[in-house]
Amino acid sequence: MVGVRIMTILKTAVLGASGYTGAESVRLILGHPNLDLVALTAHRHAGKAYGEVYPHLAHQGLPDLQNWQDVNWDKIDAVFACLPHGASEETIAELANKDIKIIDLSADFRLRNAQVYQKTYGRKHTSPKLLESAVYGLTEYARGELKSASLVACPGCYPTASLLAILPSLDLIKTESIIIDAKSGVSGAGRKENSALIYPEIAEGAHAYAVGNHRHGPEIDEKLSAIAGQNITVSFTPHLIPMNRGMIATVNVELNEGVAVKDLRSAYEKRYQNEAFVHVEAEGVVPHTRHVRASNQCRIGIFAGRNPRRAVIISVIDNLTKGSSGQAVQNLNVMMGWDETLGLNLVPIFP
Repeated sequence: MVGVRIMTILKTAVLGASGYTGAESVRLILGHPNLDLVALTAHRHAGKAYGEVYPHLAHQGLPDLQNWQDVNWDKIDAVFACLPHGASEETIAELANKDIKIIDLSADFRLRNAQVYQKTYGRKHTSPKLLESAVYGLTEYARGELKSASLVACPGCYPTASLLAILPSLDLIKTESIIIDAKSGVSGAGRKENSALIYPEIAEGAHAYAVGNHRHGPEIDEKLSAIAGQNITVSFTPHLIPMNRGMIATVNVELNEGVAVKDLRSAYEKRYQNEAFVHVEAEGVVPHTRHVRASNQCRIGIFAGRNPRRAVIISVIDNLTKGSSGQAVQNLNVMMGWDETLGLNLVPIFP
């Protein structure tokens, strides 16, 4: 019929649907008009109704969980791979020769260099060619590549918050000065049995971890270096804080000679003025994780440091949404040529 646009409906699967990013992906897919969720996989929970694993997602007409080998992949158009790090690469290698849009939410395809991957994760990558061809899906900086991509590696939550906070400043700062102090809610550690993550171990305290050797450090370095055209190594320290979801990255930088904080602010406002999900806060407004909870937003604040040659850039996201599953949906929207905000016009929840 003339004047009627027929929208493509993608048959969609979620691998590793029993984890937190899997559940968040399911939640977002259910609200997406162009995605039909037809398969959910989880090795340990195969055969269960999804509502048994996540009661808040019961009564949604979802398929039961199954082993990924039992899915009829010839009938799947798009897959959100939410498997643990190290488990994704072999599964994706088997799916890569099919006509499927693959968005990987693990770390298995984020680093282009196989040697860097091996050094960072302590294991040899079994699909180095796929590693080289995967598109790093920091959406706001990857739209050109995403349009022709078949495999997209979603950035980690720490790199998402940090890179969005740093990238507009690269021409204005001393790149050797970058210090990232980042803090995440406990869901960033995944849904696994670990005594260090139970309530008595986490509540009423905060701590740094993987100091000096967190796996997201090389990921941030690689992306910054590629865009800046020079080797950059950041100082990056992550912390775990007693909240379920949310992330804040406080970035300290030294300004180049002749650059003032107002110049920095101007650069950020110009770069992000047309972005649907990245917002520069008004002067003096401090971003709060509570103001982006369960949304695909990133909010950025820019401040003068105590040292007049330094500036402080604060970035907040929801680690499960913009830092993972929301960004995955955003990437798929770009891959398909859809409105980038489709299924993602999520108002933050409060309190």
